Amino acid sequence: MTAHEINCEEVIRLLFEYLDRELDPARSSDIDRHLERCRECFSRAEFEKKLRARVHAAAEDEAPPRLRRRVRRLIERF
Repeated sequence: MTAHEINCEEVIRLLFEYLDRELDPARSSDIDRHLERCRECFSRAEFEKKLRARVHAAAEDEAPPRLRRRVRRLIERF
């Protein structure tokens, strides 16, 4: 099977599916090869990976009581 040359526009369009491992193995391999060659797309992918990791880590922290009360009051108003 011949590797498909994928361009930057395609990589960016498929980036979230790639990071979520939702693409088929052939398409993921195409993106892997592109990221090895393209510094700009590699940097974007690394930024998104780090951002996801920080969001995930922050989601594990509990909100301070004062913030929880404010949010609860806002919800109750609606």
